[in-house]
Amino acid sequence: MFMQYMKELEQEPFDADEFVERLAWRTVSVTRDEGDQQQFDPILLNDTFVQAIKDLQLLHERQQKKCEKLENECREEEAKHFQKISSLQEKNRSAVSTFQKLDERINSVATKVLHLGDQLESVNLPRSRAVEAQKLMNHFAEFLGPGSPISDVFTDAKKIDEAADIIQKLHLISQELPDKFDSAKKKIGKYYKNIEEQLIDDFVRAQRSNNRARMKEIAAILYHFKSYSQCIDAFIEQSLMGAFTGKDIFLLVIPLCEKNFSVMKEVFSNPEQVMAKFVLNIFEQLQTYVVSILTSKSGSDDYLRNLADSYSKTVKLAADLSKFDMGSDNSYLNMLTTKTFQKYLDTYITDETRLLREKCSNLLLNYYNSKKHQKKAIQTGGFQDLRRDLQAVIGTRANINIAQIENYGGETFLSEEMAITILQESKSAFQRCQMLSQPKETAANASLVLEILLQYLVVEHIDYAIDLGLQALPIPESKSNPKIYFFDVVRQCNAIIHLLEKQFSDSVVPLISSTPKHSECLQKKKQLLEQIETKLDNGLDRTITAIVGWVKSYLQSEQKKSDFKPETDVDTLSSQASLKVVQFMNDITKKARDSLDGKNVDHFLMELGVRFHRVIFDHLHQFQFNSAGAMCAICDVNEYRKCVKAYKQPLVDTLFDSLHALCNLLLVKPENLQQVCNGEQLAGLDRSILLNFIQLRSDYKTQKLAVTLKGLAS
Repeated sequence: MFMQYMKELEQEPFDADEFVERLAWRTVSVTRDEGDQQQFDPILLNDTFVQAIKDLQLLHERQQKKCEKLENECREEEAKHFQKISSLQEKNRSAVSTFQKLDERINSVATKVLHLGDQLESVNLPRSRAVEAQKLMNHFAEFLGPGSPISDVFTDAKKIDEAADIIQKLHLISQELPDKFDSAKKKIGKYYKNIEEQLIDDFVRAQRSNNRARMKEIAAILYHFKSYSQCIDAFIEQSLMGAFTGKDIFLLVIPLCEKNFSVMKEVFSNPEQVMAKFVLNIFEQLQTYVVSILTSKSGSDDYLRNLADSYSKTVKLAADLSKFDMGSDNSYLNMLTTKTFQKYLDTYITDETRLLREKCSNLLLNYYNSKKHQKKAIQTGGFQDLRRDLQAVIGTRANINIAQIENYGGETFLSEEMAITILQESKSAFQRCQMLSQPKETAANASLVLEILLQYLVVEHIDYAIDLGLQALPIPESKSNPKIYFFDVVRQCNAIIHLLEKQFSDSVVPLISSTPKHSECLQKKKQLLEQIETKLDNGLDRTITAIVGWVKSYLQSEQKKSDFKPETDVDTLSSQASLKVVQFMNDITKKARDSLDGKNVDHFLMELGVRFHRVIFDHLHQFQFNSAGAMCAICDVNEYRKCVKAYKQPLVDTLFDSLHALCNLLLVKPENLQQVCNGEQLAGLDRSILLNFIQLRSDYKTQKLAVTLKGLAS
């Protein structure tokens, strides 16, 4: 049972109530197992509890003794451990004391050794100097005597390093000797120079064999010689020998610098200065290369392209070279770049403007030659236009050729392709201007390029073509069907000017923004384009005049008074004249929509519709109308009304709707005139217009309509 109790008591967590319950349950279970299912035996349960208490007390006593034993063992172990720690602490104190004594002795000995070293050095340094001085004096004595020195230091090539050290010191000493030692000084100087040359030759041989250790030794020796710079020059010369054999030397520079900079850092004590001189030599070769490619193309189109290309590559190269330590800031590389291109940059804008003028002039000349056209001076203005129109009208009516209007077969003498070419040339010029101009001169130079662009593209090409187009406009009231080519001029002008505006915003504005030139260039462009716009407006106005003039002339010649006052009933159809006019106007509308854009087409169609209405309105006032003729007139006006519907202009639609309503006055019965005149469509018109239209009726007098409409007149 002890083991059973131990297992239950050691359970975590231990619950005393559950322990008693389990004990009672086991006792009851034993009674039932013996066959008595109903009888509860309290005595057995009491005996079980009493026995369990005794067992637990016995178990407690055993555990208590066991704990006491363990506690005694722990106390004994603790006492032993304490004694051991005390012993170790005593030993540690002894060791610390011994270490301090040893440290004091070491410091004492070190102080004595240091003092002894100082004494030895104070004795040895003068001695070594004396030995060195004696050595130099012995070698100097060899130079005092006749002939060459006989010491193996100067005769054995393998001892050149030692010889270099001696001759360098002798050379310094000889510079302070009086004139009576001139012979020795000359010999020393000769040997000094010979050893310099030998060392440089050895350096070159070591470089060719990639013996960097020997190169470093020689460079260290020559560092104290006058010819140290010659050693650097020899290194650079060997490094650059045959390096630039390709077509584009710009691609070879960075790999070459990376390769040689690692050598410089390993060989020279001042690699930054060596690298700076190395880069200087590279730029000297670049300058030779630039001169060769620019001199061969001087004065040609390729000159500026090559200049911009080589300059941009050089600027990029300078930026890439800035990663190498050259002991200076970026101004050194900028200075080299400027020095390389200075003479070309000084004359850049002169060359740019001259070549741009030549190219633009040649482009225009070749274009006009391809059209077999010789440019001519054109006099423009109100008086010249009036004179031209009068000569044309007089010639037409008198049937003589006073001044025939030349329309060049519809040729506009405008070329979008040629304009794009000029714009492309100017775009390249603006890009070069940004790249090659000094920052303070960029805006002024861009203004000069823009001036050339505006002169040749706007003045020499667009403005000239508009003047030709104005001269080619048909005269008003022409008897023949007018050929309207001015729409093509307007369309091409708009396309070219859109391209010009885009280039101005993309290429010019970034160069001139935030400078006084910005407002100047804007004003100059605005002034020219306003002149162009004024001429185009004038041309479109005269185009409308020619259109409605022909309509007026054609209707006057084709429609007789009898057409609207037939003696017999005729089929109620639109007249052939009106149908031809409508067809002509539809063609004009299509051309206008194809050539004009935005609000311009609306304004044009508005003006055309209003003037067309005035022509038809005035034309109808020239006739007398009976019922059959009135029906014909209504049919004609209806055709005109359908024609102008395509204009999508409310005012024009209203005018023709009113005209159609007025034509109804020619047809309605006399007794209904008063009612129709007060109708919705005619109520807003002036009463005099209504009366004038009613007077066109053939029955106006016979029906005494004046009396009937007396109230309307008032």
